[in-house]
Amino acid sequence: MSHDRAHAGHDHDKGHDHDKGHGHEVSADADRRWLSVALALIVAFMLAEVAIGVLSRSLALISDSAHMLTDAAALVLALVAIRLAARPARGRFTFGLKRAEILSAQVNGVSLLVLGGVIAYEAISRLISPIGVHGATMVATAAIGVVVNVAATWAISRANRASLNIEGAFQHILNDLYAFVATAVAGLIIIFTGFERADPIASLVVVFLMAKAGIRLLRDSAWVLLEAAPLGMDPDVIGDLLVDIDGVVEVHDLHVWTISSSQTALSAHVLVAPGVDCHAIRLRLDALVGDLFGIHHTTMQVDHVGPEHGASGIKPYTGHCDDAHGPAHSSGPHDH
Repeated sequence: MSHDRAHAGHDHDKGHDHDKGHGHEVSADADRRWLSVALALIVAFMLAEVAIGVLSRSLALISDSAHMLTDAAALVLALVAIRLAARPARGRFTFGLKRAEILSAQVNGVSLLVLGGVIAYEAISRLISPIGVHGATMVATAAIGVVVNVAATWAISRANRASLNIEGAFQHILNDLYAFVATAVAGLIIIFTGFERADPIASLVVVFLMAKAGIRLLRDSAWVLLEAAPLGMDPDVIGDLLVDIDGVVEVHDLHVWTISSSQTALSAHVLVAPGVDCHAIRLRLDALVGDLFGIHHTTMQVDHVGPEHGASGIKPYTGHCDDAHGPAHSSGPHDH
């Protein structure tokens, strides 16, 4: 049996820092620049809002400022993650530190849920025992906050939101924008009706939005850490397409996983019929997964079938590998 252990990733990663499907490709330097702009805006306004919130006794404003503190932390974390992810692969980190952005997204998701829980507790307390607040101060501060957060949200939207890391920071800022809008509405209600419970009710609305964004970030980042295939990409479909190539007898040990938000990897063991050019088959398979699925980081081991597959070369997998993982895809009718 002839063997060809070909590593297509070496040939195809060049010039493909991002998979197809991520049309909004922004350089790491540009990402850092836009996130830094947003960070400066958030920190400057946060310091002013803390003082105003304490003076006006508004829970909505204080919760907004606390949320802005987590916004600033999220942005700093995102900037650190971008720098770590840019480091080249070396030593034990054979993929580099690209997963730093996924860990950052996890931290952002957890912080949204924890902060939401703290604000919800205080809001419920104030629903039971209302505290007098200054509606006019709330409205004025919230109006300025909306302008600041719109600017910060726009800045982050210019970065590559295909990255879960940047999306996590974006969700923090976007939820803060919602919070300011809710605070302004609550302030107007207090001014015109005197209904002081509007302040904690506005806070609870924001808590709901924070919980929704936090859960989504945790879910998406967990999929990456669990080595799942990207959403909308079915490994069984890929396996069936690979085995449909003329000369391919079987594909097994097929793995498709996400390295980072911008890079998907694939590895597979491919068995081809006797006399077939292994190199040509490997190139065709690489081109197929690259063109159809945007996967350019691939590692394929291509071997000729042996006697255990029978004279026809078409027989279900019976032990070419000691411990094959996942379903085998054989030429002929497919069950998928």
